[in-house]
Amino acid sequence: FEETAYLIIHGKLPNDAELAAFKEKLVTYRELPRTIRTIGSLPLEQYSPMAALSIGIDTMRTILTGGTSPKRPRTPVDTDADTVAEIGANGEELEYKAKGNTEDNLEIAYRLVAGLGTITAAIARIRQGRLPIEPDPELGFAANFLYMTTGQRPSKTAERLMDISLILHMDHGMNASTFAAMLVASTQSDLFHCVGAGIGALSGPLHGGANEAVVHMLEEIGGPENVEDWFRKARAEKRKIMGFGHRVYKTYDPRARVLKPLAELVTKDNPEITRLYETALKLEEVVIKELGQEKKIFPNVDYYSGLIYKGLGFEPCMFTPIFAVSRVVGWVARCLEYLENNRIFRPRAVYSGPVGNEYIPLEERE
Repeated sequence: FEETAYLIIHGKLPNDAELAAFKEKLVTYRELPRTIRTIGSLPLEQYSPMAALSIGIDTMRTILTGGTSPKRPRTPVDTDADTVAEIGANGEELEYKAKGNTEDNLEIAYRLVAGLGTITAAIARIRQGRLPIEPDPELGFAANFLYMTTGQRPSKTAERLMDISLILHMDHGMNASTFAAMLVASTQSDLFHCVGAGIGALSGPLHGGANEAVVHMLEEIGGPENVEDWFRKARAEKRKIMGFGHRVYKTYDPRARVLKPLAELVTKDNPEITRLYETALKLEEVVIKELGQEKKIFPNVDYYSGLIYKGLGFEPCMFTPIFAVSRVVGWVARCLEYLENNRIFRPRAVYSGPVGNEYIPLEERE
């Protein structure tokens, strides 16, 4: 996780010294005692986990910054220049591309990457009526995340499964949550708010909630022997088959190819989850036979990832926050990159309503 996160944020693989320094910062920054105490005083069991995660990020921001925005350059911002250019003191047209990337931003990015895991693990435990666990400085990121969630040091196999899953979810093109984070970054808001926007977008069931929906769907089917009847009924009712199809891939999602054998590995010693996995295999076979060749619909990353998280001991409601624990790397990396040559996002909208309407006095309106 750490090596890949460094690569995505800095654009290059770290050498020994750089990786050691990066790991040390993550270990330091994942200590969030005041943030965890504050959110622990709230009735988090009444909140959705993603809402609780948003609160955790806001709390972390307030504690680290005192509620004020972190320091950033006072450079002009192109506020709304899609139709009229701004004019400078000498009459020249101004096109501002504000430099918004600073060392402060990089440190905040590190803090967010480290802190999201701590906050998510605390939320998982608080929802179960348990006390949060302090991070273990001797453990790597993936192992520590499992430890803070379960209270037990994970096996090497579990640690590696968590590590691979986090790597595969770190970044993936201009998805909805990445776009949301970059949109907020373009206004020169701080990275805490950018990540908050990403969390909001990820909370939608069409983006971050799909792997949770896959597990519920497999449980509803009940077993591989029920797949064909269930699928025919779902097709007749025009139901969406969760975990299949992707806006980018018209073939088998390469991330799903990695996760499929890992799902078998993590579920083989658990009869309940083994049955879910066998159901998933059968459904995959049926869907590909029916829709693969004609409509190019194949399993995506969400199809097997939920089974892996369930096998590692996570509740389905925590699957999307785990997604955020990983995707925050992509969010901050793309925001930092965009801020190097920033211009505020200002898409145009095309009005399609009525025109030429006359004003009708209030007393004459029906």
